[in-house]
Amino acid sequence: MNAKRNQHSVRRIVLPSGRSIEVVRFHETETATHEGLHVCPECRCELVHPVGWGQVSPDQWELELYCPNCEQRREGVFAQNDVAALEERIDEGVEAILCDLKRLAHANMADEVDRFVAALKADLILPEDF
Repeated sequence: MNAKRNQHSVRRIVLPSGRSIEVVRFHETETATHEGLHVCPECRCELVHPVGWGQVSPDQWELELYCPNCEQRREGVFAQNDVAALEERIDEGVEAILCDLKRLAHANMADEVDRFVAALKADLILPEDF
């Protein structure tokens, strides 16, 4: 279950007149469920990923998370360790996708080589093909 606590950030803004004001923004900091930020709280899909982010403080990030399965979007301020765990999970997913891409490219290349060899054996390759 997500635990929440109030946090705030202060930003100084200089107005065109030269005067400055401090803007205080209050955040409810969420901690990830034991499953992690990559799990959708609605449909339990494990493909949730950030589509927007910004650092609120050295140990907090504001994220907009998106689930491609149920299209739920949610925003929150999360602790650095929860965001780091999400980033690690995303890196693992990218690695798996690249591995699959490599296998697919190899399979496609093997198929092309087989067709080329068959065309050579059938004497279907001509000089003008190059």
